[in-house]
Amino acid sequence: MGYRIVVAGATGSVGREMVNILAEREFPADEIAVLASSRSQGEQMEYGDTGRMLTVKNIEHFDPAGWDMALFAIGSEATKLHAPRFAEAGCVVIDNSSLYRMDPDVPLIVPEVNPEAIEGYRAKNIIANPNCSTAQMVVALKPLHDFARIKRVVVATYQSVSGAGKQGMDELFEQSRNIFVGDPATPTKFTKQIAFNVIPHIDVFLDDGSTKEEWKMVVETKKIMGAKIKVTATCVRVPVFVGHCEAINIEFEDEISAKDAQRILREAPGVMLYDKREDGGYITPVECVGEFATYISRVREDSTVENGLSLWCVSDNLRKGAALNAVQIAELLGRRQLQKAA
Repeated sequence: MGYRIVVAGATGSVGREMVNILAEREFPADEIAVLASSRSQGEQMEYGDTGRMLTVKNIEHFDPAGWDMALFAIGSEATKLHAPRFAEAGCVVIDNSSLYRMDPDVPLIVPEVNPEAIEGYRAKNIIANPNCSTAQMVVALKPLHDFARIKRVVVATYQSVSGAGKQGMDELFEQSRNIFVGDPATPTKFTKQIAFNVIPHIDVFLDDGSTKEEWKMVVETKKIMGAKIKVTATCVRVPVFVGHCEAINIEFEDEISAKDAQRILREAPGVMLYDKREDGGYITPVECVGEFATYISRVREDSTVENGLSLWCVSDNLRKGAALNAVQIAELLGRRQLQKAA
């Protein structure tokens, strides 16, 4: 017996990925509803490559009673309106926005890292999906933490423009084209020109000089991993369409070698180790697009601290950073919770 599942925000970049991944992974869905705003009502969407067509419905008028799960990719403001309504109707909300991530009554889940935390979903019938940059990092950190206990993480991110949605992708394309033909590359979505440039600024600035994106990586890592890990982050937007990269430096309590780390990561769930110490022996965003894995390369020892490692982490942010993780949560929920309630 399958589930009745909803994808809210199905016409956006992440929502479309959610629909595609549900089809790719053959999620056991007896019925699927795709929702969006009134502007998209009536549009037709293909369910992956199955040839099955779905008609977009208006989320404002949708009755969630009798539906099992809803994957939300509609932003915090719309989530604030609709998530409680769905949850109260008995439909478990798996939310991709930042709204509920730090709510103590809402589990923040990366299935490869803290699947046991899903037990807490019944408090509000809501599960939070972490920030894209956090999700891929903790997949890499958790197996290493289990082996040698992480004390401190210093991470610099190289985040693609798709993390800012369709507007971000359009701006990179338009600015690149304009520069080639000699037209001005005026920023509208980003604070500065993104084409052929990098911007050390994602989300709003906080009083201590960090940005909210950097703050998210700190507090979400602590909540997900349940450990007193110190994290400091610098988050940078780069002129790449899809795929987030991270240069991660880790200090451990216990001894761990690069060979230990490679062995552990080679067997870790959700991780693909591709680490050859030669030209091209690493993964870049181009290779990760459309893939499910979090790729790890450039694993090496850091001689400047005791028990230190550095590594390179790459993932498709629209997939593991958002849509894939949400679908994996739905799979986990189906296995561990809804079956118990049946």
